[in-house]
Amino acid sequence: MTGPNVPSPAPETRFQLDPRTVRVALIALFLGGAALGSSPIFVRLSELEPTATAFHRVFLAMPALWLWSQIQGRTDAPRRPSSLRDYAGLALAGVFFAGDLGFWHWSLRFTTVANATLLANFAPIFVTLGSFLLFGERFSRRFLVGMMMAMAGACLLVVESFNVGMRNVFGDGLGLVTGMFFGLYILTVGRLRAHFSTVTIMTWSSAACAVVLLPVTLLFGEPLIAMTLYGWLVLLGLALITHVGGQGLVAYALAHLPAAFSSVGLLIEPVVAAILAWILFGEALGGWQAAGAGVILAGIVQARRGSR
Repeated sequence: MTGPNVPSPAPETRFQLDPRTVRVALIALFLGGAALGSSPIFVRLSELEPTATAFHRVFLAMPALWLWSQIQGRTDAPRRPSSLRDYAGLALAGVFFAGDLGFWHWSLRFTTVANATLLANFAPIFVTLGSFLLFGERFSRRFLVGMMMAMAGACLLVVESFNVGMRNVFGDGLGLVTGMFFGLYILTVGRLRAHFSTVTIMTWSSAACAVVLLPVTLLFGEPLIAMTLYGWLVLLGLALITHVGGQGLVAYALAHLPAAFSSVGLLIEPVVAAILAWILFGEALGGWQAAGAGVILAGIVQARRGSR
């Protein structure tokens, strides 16, 4: 995002990449999306309340991110943050991510998992609209068709359990706000990656996210301490697999792929989540789910062909 807080990328170099680099970025994006697909599973297994679980996702990731930064050193970073503008941009990514995690976890309390998941996956609309309005990006018809296909596939994934009614309207609204915040996070990280390394963005944005989520957790009176070793292992898995692994791979990919396409590619996440729920919890995968997965994959391919 341009403006006073987020540096603008160098447009002449941002997409002039060799095919091998793009292939690696695509693999990172899809692996990251697959790792993010484990998030609903860890949240469901957690012993803690929604916001406390979200806090530990980023807080417990900090030692691993610090170790990553020490191993990497300064060799991979275009530059290190040195000004108030730099730190503000990195913190802004964390604030947006805190909004994504907080609103999504709370939406699960007031609506169905299917409704919350579907509405959170509206992020591609916000990313595409933001890229157009804020940065003047243009999109081909093929990309837009692919995006709509992928989102239609996401609808098919949850069509059998989606509920429409006033009872769910508050939770549905929270789910939609989740998609908006995740879209803003993707846009911001996509801009920051032109200047900072993956680990720099992950470390500073995770710290800012934890700072936002901690007082919210305390405000709602949610306990921060898991009572069993199992509970801590679930939180650690959420931090390392979903956040450091999944979110880190996505942040890497955003240096080499357009933000709008990346948001569409991340619709692989609900597919993985549905498969894991089938394996771990015995949740049925019927014809609608299979069709939805196929349409999502076809939409991603179409969106990629229509992207730079």
